Amino acid sequence: MTQSNSSPILDALKFRYACKKFDSSRRISDNDFLSILEAARLSPSSYGFEPWKLLVVQNPEFREALRPHAGGAHNSFNGASHFVIVLARKSADMRYDSDYISHMLTGVQELPESTAAMKRSSFESFQRESFKLLESDRAMFDWAGKQTYIALANMLTVAASMGIDSCPIEGFNRAGVEQKLSELGLLDLEHFGVSVMAGFGYRAETAPLKTRQSIEEIVQWA
Repeated sequence: MTQSNSSPILDALKFRYACKKFDSSRRISDNDFLSILEAARLSPSSYGFEPWKLLVVQNPEFREALRPHAGGAHNSFNGASHFVIVLARKSADMRYDSDYISHMLTGVQELPESTAAMKRSSFESFQRESFKLLESDRAMFDWAGKQTYIALANMLTVAASMGIDSCPIEGFNRAGVEQKLSELGLLDLEHFGVSVMAGFGYRAETAPLKTRQSIEEIVQWA
């Protein structure tokens, strides 16, 4: 197979890396950051149920309050233009019979009642039998969390396509961050949990050499 190196998307992916030092003097424009958020909004999700919410933390005091619980975010706190906490919905919203699913089926997807009923039935079977999601709240949250990474990846790629740097972050204590966000009035613990974080801005360092396995090592044809 011949590998193409001319795609603008591939160029953006080659530009992108996990930025560890941001230029605190440079800010992302409102229009550019709205494009990054729009990339998340337009992202695909299982059944199209969008089990996410984006919390953009710009208040310096709020960032400092999170610092003890998010060691992996310190570099972003120190200079990133924008900081995003990606929340995943919990079982209260993601069960097939929840009010949120009803809202998605008829309020957002605008399905006729009969079609919505069939899709809900399919979703129940998926949750109950295919993925066993109804066995625990943690299973449901982890499934929703997987969906949020699709939105995250699209945000990172769109940012890179505009020459904007980013750093995805899993280096945090989930319980500590969630408790602090709840105390700050920023998180409804019944409906949401923290999935992943990301800082966005402009690099103040030289990007490291990008290393990856070869196509032959990661692709198996059958």
